[in-house]
Amino acid sequence: MKLKLARTTLKAKPKTIELKKLEEELANRSIFYFDKDNSHKELKELIEYFEEKGYSVYMREVKYGLDDNEYIYEVHIIA
Repeated sequence: MKLKLARTTLKAKPKTIELKKLEEELANRSIFYFDKDNSHKELKELIEYFEEKGYSVYMREVKYGLDDNEYIYEVHIIA
């Protein structure tokens, strides 16, 4: 499964990351930011994938502006 990481600027295109690569990154960090272009279903699948592997996962929306469309997803994956 491919997920889109949060954009670094408002006009930038989001970078994609594979689930396996994300799992490898867990050794370095546990908080990830994903773009609003990811569907809620994809993020639920991400949560289920890591929970089945024994991780605790927490997801929330982070608003960075006043508009309803200005948000990203923050996901904590903890062993």
